[in-house]
Amino acid sequence: MINYNNRVFKSVSNTSNGEVSSETIFHYYQENDIVWATYKGGEILFGNLIAKADRQGCLHMRYQHINIDNDFRTGECVSKPEELEDRRLRMHETWQWTSGDYSKGTSILEEIIAEA
Repeated sequence: MINYNNRVFKSVSNTSNGEVSSETIFHYYQENDIVWATYKGGEILFGNLIAKADRQGCLHMRYQHINIDNDFRTGECVSKPEELEDRRLRMHETWQWTSGDYSKGTSILEEIIAEA
């Protein structure tokens, strides 16, 4: 199973109905098959998510955040990992808002490796 603990991600693409952008940074943590993260940046003042990881490392999650318009947004997402040649992770996400217009979208996050 993939260990998501202490990994950091940023968005590299998102559909136009999403609020996550390249300025949004995600900090992931994990205990057993439970994964959680906090995120902020760009249009998002603060957000968090909770997920269950399956045996393939896919994350089945729920998320919530407050955006720059001070709106509370919620949604659900399935995030599928891809290991890159440099061993970083790229997450392919399919999501849907569970508030607002209930629209669907896709996004991609890539792991950021902290420089020493």
